[in-house]
Amino acid sequence: MIAVQGLVKRYGAFEAVRGVDLTVSPGEVYALIGPNGAGKTTTLRCLATLLSPSEGTINVSGVDGVRHPREVRRTMGFVSASMGLYDRLTPVETLEYFGRLHDVESGRLAERIPVLVDQFDLGEFKDRPCGRLSTGQRQRVVLARSVVHSPSVLVLDEPTLGLDVLSGEAIYRFIEDQRGEGKAVLVSTHHMDEVELLADRIGVLAGGRVVAEGDAESLRERTGEASLVRAFIRLVTEDA
Repeated sequence: MIAVQGLVKRYGAFEAVRGVDLTVSPGEVYALIGPNGAGKTTTLRCLATLLSPSEGTINVSGVDGVRHPREVRRTMGFVSASMGLYDRLTPVETLEYFGRLHDVESGRLAERIPVLVDQFDLGEFKDRPCGRLSTGQRQRVVLARSVVHSPSVLVLDEPTLGLDVLSGEAIYRFIEDQRGEGKAVLVSTHHMDEVELLADRIGVLAGGRVVAEGDAESLRERTGEASLVRAFIRLVTEDA
């Protein structure tokens, strides 16, 4: 479970995030949407303990994320839009390396890597350096890496950025599978079709604050708009 209360992140006098409250329950996909500069990536990086919040509390699977960031990382899988793969490592070497970083016992890791190679269809290129992989292939490696330690929570920052339709579909299946396994999934995206397809609940972020929350139908009803895209535009422009 993810629980955030009063999250604030300042850079000098500028507040990138201004009092964000949100929760994501086990077995739920929560989509965080907002225009560029709304504070989505900053919020997710605070959750992933890559940034320290200026104020507020973060609780991930019962662990205080402000006081115990290393413990949070043990229970969380994080996918950044920048991917962050080492070009010289192969997918198998990447999984081995990150498994060890997460203190996955060697015997368990040896059993888990073939499962992930099969699950994410990495077999054709599992021994090829990541620097020689396509964008879609690299993203599948990133997703496999994010769950090598069997986390209970996933935080995904624009996981389909730059991918074609087929690669995006593989990620949709991954997210649905993780929800089916009872994991709490928080995903940031600009694609409203993905939101409608995947999200149980939606948080609309504007100006560093959550200005609306609910499922797609309730947001459309709230705004009187027929589409989620139009509802989103109305919500963020009204707040501005």
